[in-house]
Amino acid sequence: MWRDFPERLASVTGFGALIYSRAGYGNSDPVSLPRPMGFMHDEALKVLPEILESLRIRNAILFGHSDGGSIALIHAGSEKANKVRALILEAPHVFVEDRSIDGIDAAKVEYENGSLKASLERYHGVNVENTFRGWNDVWLNREFRSWNIESFLPNIEVPVLLFQGENDEYGTLKQVEAIKHGCRGPVQTVVLQDCGHDPHREFPERVLDDSDAFLKKS
Repeated sequence: MWRDFPERLASVTGFGALIYSRAGYGNSDPVSLPRPMGFMHDEALKVLPEILESLRIRNAILFGHSDGGSIALIHAGSEKANKVRALILEAPHVFVEDRSIDGIDAAKVEYENGSLKASLERYHGVNVENTFRGWNDVWLNREFRSWNIESFLPNIEVPVLLFQGENDEYGTLKQVEAIKHGCRGPVQTVVLQDCGHDPHREFPERVLDDSDAFLKKS
C-alpha cells in the first residue's frame, strides 16, 4: 500500500531502507484473533528489537505511520531504544479520541458493507481478515478507550519529525501537541491542510523533501 514511496525515500536520502509487514499483514504469517489490547506494546518492545538485532541494524531511523508511528514512539521511549537515531512519524496516536473511534467505526461499516474489504484484499490477500479485524476490533473495544502511551514521551531524546493532516479522520491536532510537549528531544511538526490520514500518499513530495531536510540536520 506504500507503493513506491519507500524506494523514493531511500533514493532521496541516500539511506538504506528496511520495509517489513508486521504479522497479520501482507504476506507475513497470520496472527490469532482477537489481538491483545497491548499489541502495539508487544510490537514495540518485543518484535521490533528482535528485527533490529537479527538484521544487525545498529543505527536506525524509524518511519512509522498511524499504529506504526505509535509503535515507534513506544520503542523510542523504552530502554530498548539504544539503536534509534531519529523518528519520522505520520499521524501517530498517543491516546484515544472520539474522532478516532468515529473514524474506525465508519471503516468497519465500509469494510462489511462497502468496497474496503476488496480494496485491502489486493494488498493483504488471505490475511485481509487478520489485517482489518486485528486493528479494528481492538480499537473499538471499550477497554481500549483508556489506552495511552504519553508516559513514554519524556524518555524520547532523539529528534522527531511529525506529519499530521488537518482532516485526518482518525485523530486531531491534540495528538501533535501532546507529542510536541511530551518529548524531551526536539520535535518538528508539519501540519498539512487538505490532508487526511496518509500524508505520504496525499502529499508525497512534501513528505520526501521535509524528511530529507530533517535527516540532513539530525
